[in-house]
Amino acid sequence: MEVYMSKYEIENVKLTAPKLDRKDLEYAMTYRYACKKFDSKKKISEEDWNAILTAARLAPTSLGFEPYELLVIQNPEIREKMKAHGWGIQAGLEASHFVVFLTRKKVDLEFDSPYVRHIQEEVKQLPAEIDAAYREKYAQFTTSDYKTFESERAAFDWASKQGYIVMANMMTMAAYEGLDSCPLEGFNQDDMTALLGDELGLFDTKHFGIAVMAAFGYRDEEPHRNKTRRTMDEIVTVVE
Repeated sequence: MEVYMSKYEIENVKLTAPKLDRKDLEYAMTYRYACKKFDSKKKISEEDWNAILTAARLAPTSLGFEPYELLVIQNPEIREKMKAHGWGIQAGLEASHFVVFLTRKKVDLEFDSPYVRHIQEEVKQLPAEIDAAYREKYAQFTTSDYKTFESERAAFDWASKQGYIVMANMMTMAAYEGLDSCPLEGFNQDDMTALLGDELGLFDTKHFGIAVMAAFGYRDEEPHRNKTRRTMDEIVTVVE
């Protein structure tokens, strides 16, 4: 008997635990750095880019709500307009691929919003009793635990955290493929929203805000110094 899978499903129930060499991933993450100069003539292949997008799709998000969308800006004229509102994104706009991470606002994060209903009923296809349990815990989470519904800003900031998780997955996959990336926060959110959302109509500003941006491509420079990080003793406290 053939088992039907919905378009939202990704088979993982029958997968066995991976037995990969951890040194490969460690090497890739050590190789990665925040590239400040991209080769504008070198383009990421469709196969490699799809792998990076797949890493985004597989990224975890709180409650599995996936409160993000990816706006991939490849139009050179739009990129040129963006320069006026981003002091820290100039070099990234020369990269092969440029991503604006949009995350949802409070109106879409309410449990009875059309978006959350879509996630619960169509994407997850949860039974009514499980959905009801979600509702109860989500009410506690949003009002008492994390207080994400304390304000519009609190709700958007929580959604933005999920966007950062997605971005990190994409950057790690890029490094694994030997590609370069740079996370970008050096832009004016209000001005960029007015440009991309209100003026160009690339997203609905009632439902989305801009959380962060990232560039992906090939480096046109060599790192100027070795990576620095605090020691394990400084970052890890073990409580036994």
